[in-house]
Amino acid sequence: MAKDYYAILGVGREATPDEIKRAYRKLARQYHPDVNSEPDAQDRFKEINAAYEVLSDPQKRQMVDMGADPLAPGGGGPGPGGPGGPFVGFQDIMDAFFGGAAGGASRGPRPRTRPGSDALIRLDLDLEETAFGIEAPLTVDTAAVCETCHGEGTAPGTHPATCDMCGGSGEVQSVQRTFLGQVMTTRPCGNCQGFGTVIPNPCPTCGGDGRVQTRRTVTVKIPAGIEDGMRIRLAGQGEVGPGGGPPGDLYVEIHERSHDVFSRKGEDLHCRVVLPMTAAALGTQMTLKSLDGEENVEVKPGTQPGATIKIKSKGVPRLRGGGRGDLFVHLDVKTPTRLDAEQEKLLKELSKLRGEETIEPARPGGGFFSRMRDAFNGHA
Repeated sequence: MAKDYYAILGVGREATPDEIKRAYRKLARQYHPDVNSEPDAQDRFKEINAAYEVLSDPQKRQMVDMGADPLAPGGGGPGPGGPGGPFVGFQDIMDAFFGGAAGGASRGPRPRTRPGSDALIRLDLDLEETAFGIEAPLTVDTAAVCETCHGEGTAPGTHPATCDMCGGSGEVQSVQRTFLGQVMTTRPCGNCQGFGTVIPNPCPTCGGDGRVQTRRTVTVKIPAGIEDGMRIRLAGQGEVGPGGGPPGDLYVEIHERSHDVFSRKGEDLHCRVVLPMTAAALGTQMTLKSLDGEENVEVKPGTQPGATIKIKSKGVPRLRGGGRGDLFVHLDVKTPTRLDAEQEKLLKELSKLRGEETIEPARPGGGFFSRMRDAFNGHA
């Protein structure tokens, strides 16, 4: 008497393949011996696997619908323990627990033609080049399509042949006996590496890969205002894929060299100028070389150490438009360390005229009684 495989999975005879698969996964998780310690769990699990093997195969399901048992001895299929006995593919078990693809489904041969990898190249530029942009030629060593076989990988006049071991499927199957019954596993064919075909006569130029290493020159346009560490993408300029597959992209990473005068923060430039003490006190005009040429900078009388002069729109152009940054000139006042007798005499006279012979510590706010005294004396 044929088993009712529909009843074993708890589905009706009109159940779709997806409904059968969902029912199998649910029951497989419930009765797997690793998670179910009931005495009959192992037998129930075998029965569920056998039912799924039958109902997931269109031919075997048709036999069940006609009243036959494809797993019974003499019932239209090999009996238990035979080559086609009640086993389930290992992928089906994995699908039941991890929700993978349909169990036992063949992946088929993998294509020889595959997309190429992306490539990365470093480009060192000066500040002036990153600020205003340039067009730079790049020498790139990447894989290109083999001109002898045009990516086929075969010698001229020859073609790939179907693999004798896997018959072109790219996979081989093996059956092992386990406590679940017979378990079928599928792995890539070792003879053709999963391609389904072999190349009896490889191309003498590329050795069957369909591509060769070559050196070429590409031109990259550097936009004005680009910053250190940014990357420019050149679509389709990377590595050609195996079998002459479509090329990847080429990424150009910008590295800005240090400048001997300016430091950069975004679109702003900064520089430092040392002023003599007398120039800071009296004021002066100085000429500063910027990215655009020479700039006249006015230093006002009485400039203090650490003062900053801002020169508008003399920085780096903004990358996405909208003007330029600013140039900040930071002033360091240099105090002389060595004076001759005449210079010392003149400074002492200046100090006397300014009443600076005696230095008193500054009182940022003083104590409470000091503030009270100043208030009574009218200094508050």
